[in-house]
Amino acid sequence: MAHRMSGLIYRFYERRLMREVSAGELPRHVAVIMDGNRRYASEAGLDKRDGHALGKEKIIEMLGWCLELKIRCVTAFAFSTENLQRAEEEVRYIMGLSESGLREVASDQAVRDNKVRIRVIGDRSSLPESVKEAAEHAEEATKSNDGYVFNIAMGYGGRREIIDAVKEVAAKVRDGEMSIDDITEDRFSSHLYTGGLPDPDLVLRTSGEVRVSNFLMWQIAYSELYFTDVFWPEFRKLDFLRAIRSYQQRRRRYGR
Repeated sequence: MAHRMSGLIYRFYERRLMREVSAGELPRHVAVIMDGNRRYASEAGLDKRDGHALGKEKIIEMLGWCLELKIRCVTAFAFSTENLQRAEEEVRYIMGLSESGLREVASDQAVRDNKVRIRVIGDRSSLPESVKEAAEHAEEATKSNDGYVFNIAMGYGGRREIIDAVKEVAAKVRDGEMSIDDITEDRFSSHLYTGGLPDPDLVLRTSGEVRVSNFLMWQIAYSELYFTDVFWPEFRKLDFLRAIRSYQQRRRRYGR
């Protein structure tokens, strides 16, 4: 009985918060550092593989929340360049989940109905061929979609992204396609993996860690940051709505 009452109270509060958040100014772009899969599994007495599997399912669930709120752009930090240093068996398992996850999201009914374009950003040379193929399949299947954008950062490192952009700009200057005076913030931004998209308004990170971990280093210069102690697999819609409410309660002055 107590559990049922608790569930009713939770749903009532979630619906009320949803109405409140929906009436406010929503971020155009939300970026998420999904952290805590392994720690969640450890505390729950599960194998760490279970933590990663639950984390994969949570990504699709979160995308649904963003679609419901009409948040047009979402970037999820799925796998960093640093993650490649983990045990070979764990990396191989995560890559398998990534491959299946990319194929699942590309064929998801909500993705089709809402015209979500999927983009995989990062250094693909570090990824297995099967994951590269799945990424190409997801992008090709959704390339004409123009309703929303879902970026999945894999083999990603913020510093590497900036270096890659610098190399592209330097090559254009060398080849006479642009001059040094043509280099502006907007022009440079167009060479980043997220070129053409608005910078994140809100960056949220789960698991209690309070750092950005080499994620979108250029793009989040003016982003609002939100940290929660909740591990990613147990991140609820209510937790997500609280992050959006926190964003709405802040006064963004950009130095003015």
